Amino acid sequence: MVVDLAVASGLRIPPLEGRARSRTPITLGGMDTLGYQEHQPERADIDALNGPVVVEFGTNWCGYCRASHRYLDPVLAADPDLTYIKVEDGKGRPLGRSFRVKLWPTAVFLRDGVEVARLVRPTSRDAVEDALRRIAA
Repeated sequence: MVVDLAVASGLRIPPLEGRARSRTPITLGGMDTLGYQEHQPERADIDALNGPVVVEFGTNWCGYCRASHRYLDPVLAADPDLTYIKVEDGKGRPLGRSFRVKLWPTAVFLRDGVEVARLVRPTSRDAVEDALRRIAA
């Protein structure tokens, strides 16, 4: 399940042919983005989610996020049972601070609201697949 924070925040983005927006780079005003959404859910809402959840923190302009994008998105997009939330992080953003995010991108893998794994600046598809296996079990 894809949580589309763009729709929740009222941002209108034209649909991409058969692809989930939060998992595919989109173009807004000529700027290529990675799908990180400015709207932030509350920590309590994240903790209340059941099943496997990945909350990824980063920014659309971050070079490390762009580099890791090729490892995270294809693996996470392939799991139909996964709730995948991409949140724009930055100074003073409460959700990232509540997860103690220090570097981007950081992907927090949760199972029923409990953190099971964390990847900071992943450099391989294997690391993402291993973390995903840990929350799918």
